[in-house]
Amino acid sequence: MTNVVVQKRTEIDESTHVNLNELGQRASKLGVEIADVNGVVSDLNDIGRAQATHVQAAVSASQQMDRANQKLSSSMGETKQSADRARDILSYSAEKVAATVEGSATKMRALSENAIEFRDTLGSVDETAKKVQSASVSISQIARETQLLSLNASVEAARAGESGKGFAIIATAVKTLADEIQGFANQNAENLEKLMEILHGLQERSAGSVELANEAIKDAGEAARTGEQLNELVDSVGVMVKDIESMTQPVEENLQAARSISHELKELNGTLQTSQERLGVAKHRTNNILGISEGLMEFIVNSGVEVDDSKFIRAAQQVAQQIADIFENALAQREISLNDLFDHNYQPIAGTDPQQVTTRYLNLTDSRLLGLQDSVLKLDPRVAFCAAVDTNGYLPTHNSIYSKPQSSDPVWNAANCRNRRIFDDRTGLSAGQSTKPFLLQTYRRDMGGGKFALMKDVSAPIYVGGRHWGGLRIGYKV
Repeated sequence: MTNVVVQKRTEIDESTHVNLNELGQRASKLGVEIADVNGVVSDLNDIGRAQATHVQAAVSASQQMDRANQKLSSSMGETKQSADRARDILSYSAEKVAATVEGSATKMRALSENAIEFRDTLGSVDETAKKVQSASVSISQIARETQLLSLNASVEAARAGESGKGFAIIATAVKTLADEIQGFANQNAENLEKLMEILHGLQERSAGSVELANEAIKDAGEAARTGEQLNELVDSVGVMVKDIESMTQPVEENLQAARSISHELKELNGTLQTSQERLGVAKHRTNNILGISEGLMEFIVNSGVEVDDSKFIRAAQQVAQQIADIFENALAQREISLNDLFDHNYQPIAGTDPQQVTTRYLNLTDSRLLGLQDSVLKLDPRVAFCAAVDTNGYLPTHNSIYSKPQSSDPVWNAANCRNRRIFDDRTGLSAGQSTKPFLLQTYRRDMGGGKFALMKDVSAPIYVGGRHWGGLRIGYKV
């Protein structure tokens, strides 16, 4: 009877163990699915924040465009008013200029005609003076001949003696007349010469006046053409006023459209904010569910059930203890001080993207942890990395394959230069800050270049002198 009871209890224990194993497998699969959903929700939340940022920028730009359109509309109204005033002023000026130019041109033409007539009159006077001058020369010739005749008569009267006295008196009278005629002729010649000089001067000035009058008429014609151009300018301003009027309606329509867009963008922004708030709630809920799933796995493993994750958990605890021993030994050998080992004063490395930082314990981890962490990669083909992080998620020394020198490509760097970086995401911080014997997390790992991989992360705490330094992480593919 006792044997039967023992056999039944054994069968129950084995059945319970099988059921727990199956429960562990299912819980593991559930954790993977929840982690994937959590990653998608996180992505949606990030996308929502990015969209909200873009929409807010679009709202701001729309508001600026609305203000710019309002200024444009106001400026166009002011421009139209200015153009109207300019058109009126130019029109009035053009009329005044045209009237003045026309009056000046009429006066100039009359002056030119008078100058030409005066020039022609001077020409006639000049011809008359020349004829008088010619007659004066003839009179002088006659006077000389009369004087010669008087001289001959005087000679003949002298020969005649007493009988020629009467003839001599006549000869003397003739000579006196000839002398007077000669004097008059000489005086007339001098006056005519002066008159000719004056006439020549008048003719020269008259010619200059005619030339100036002709140029004035020409200038009046140019002024008239300028008046015509001014009229054309008036017409152009009138066309510009009409163009401004025709542009006013599209600007007003654009203003209304901009206001409508701004309203729609504000509505969209409100919708996105609501969506983002709900996504934040969904992310919080999925994180809680993920935590429950991870807690269930922790409970199953702590129950002594062997699951697929068990060997990774044991490896993480063993390596964490080895690192603690390395740190303790370095302190004992005075290779490093306790303050330096817990240095959180991270110093940025210039020119790195993503940003890398250094601490005072970096030389120790590079020299003592690199080989140990690389050896864990041989534990299972699914193992992707093994690295220690401090309580802030700072990863000083990574595996060799992730510790390449940075290039000029940030995307490449994100995937290949993961050492000396702070991973303060949920998984990284939890691994560094957890004080449980182990922590099993499921998450989506950013591989860089927009690529993600579903991973499990098992970590174990690292204590130095009873003080929590951080944790040892082992990441492996699902």
